[in-house]
Amino acid sequence: MSGDLGPRVAISASQKFVAQFPDVELSLVGNEAQLRSFFPKSKKLHERITLIHAADVVGMSDDPLLALRQKKDSSMWVALDILRNDGADACVSAGNTGALLAIAKFLIKTFPTIERPAICKSMPVDVGTTYLLDLGANINCPPEHLHQFALMGSVLARVSSNEAPRVALLNIGTEHQKGTDVLKLAQSLLQHDERINYVGFVEANSIFTGMVDVIVCDGFHGNIALKASEGTARFITDKISKIVKQNFFNKMLSLLMLPLLKRVQRELDPSTFNGASFLGLQKTVIKSHGGADAKAFMHALIVAREQVIQQVPARIQYLLTHH
Repeated sequence: MSGDLGPRVAISASQKFVAQFPDVELSLVGNEAQLRSFFPKSKKLHERITLIHAADVVGMSDDPLLALRQKKDSSMWVALDILRNDGADACVSAGNTGALLAIAKFLIKTFPTIERPAICKSMPVDVGTTYLLDLGANINCPPEHLHQFALMGSVLARVSSNEAPRVALLNIGTEHQKGTDVLKLAQSLLQHDERINYVGFVEANSIFTGMVDVIVCDGFHGNIALKASEGTARFITDKISKIVKQNFFNKMLSLLMLPLLKRVQRELDPSTFNGASFLGLQKTVIKSHGGADAKAFMHALIVAREQVIQQVPARIQYLLTHH
């Protein structure tokens, strides 16, 4: 019901999702009358899509603690409660990030040794997959939290068929003496944990090279890095589009380069990387970008399905309990 574009996006993505994946069932939680109004009257509701009524909505600007205390009839609360009671394997939301985190932590719970969940997603890289966390759930992190993030990120990277994922800490330099006291203490924890293949510090300009598989930072710097990368990607694709349209010669040249231009646009499109995981929770919760269109929301659903199949929370629990 929330997100910048409302339920239309989730409904459109859901219809495509169940058509593409015959092994999934979806429950769309929200005001049932409003949800039904977005479905074409000529079309029946897909047999693997169920509507579940929720009277209230957590707004994008609502205070997370207020939502936690006072919005137990909201679509977000109801959806997460279904997940808690095993009525679903995963929950996907494009709503208020802070509220989703607060309600999920209250209902779903973190693993006993995890103090705070971390928001994690894959980044566009030259080769392979690089996961960046935390992306905004925890603004200030002690070394112990960064250590926990590294462990959870390693599990997600291993799901991508990487048996010894390279883990790094985001810093202003690669030299071991650089950075804050928190980063230096975190580095010591990572260096002495045999479960982690720690390779040192990396700078922000190395995020997209694919030289490491997991990059760990606090939520303040991770969110800045994420938003800067999304803005840069849009800037590049918009700039290419404007240059192509500048004059007749450019337009003719673009016809010859069309396959290449489409590939660049596709590989830099932030929507193809939509869907961030709340790692540390005992069940799968995926946060879609609030401004996601149907294509991007579809990708968040795909991420949720993959993590359920790969049993990511169970793998994190196993790693945490087998030290």
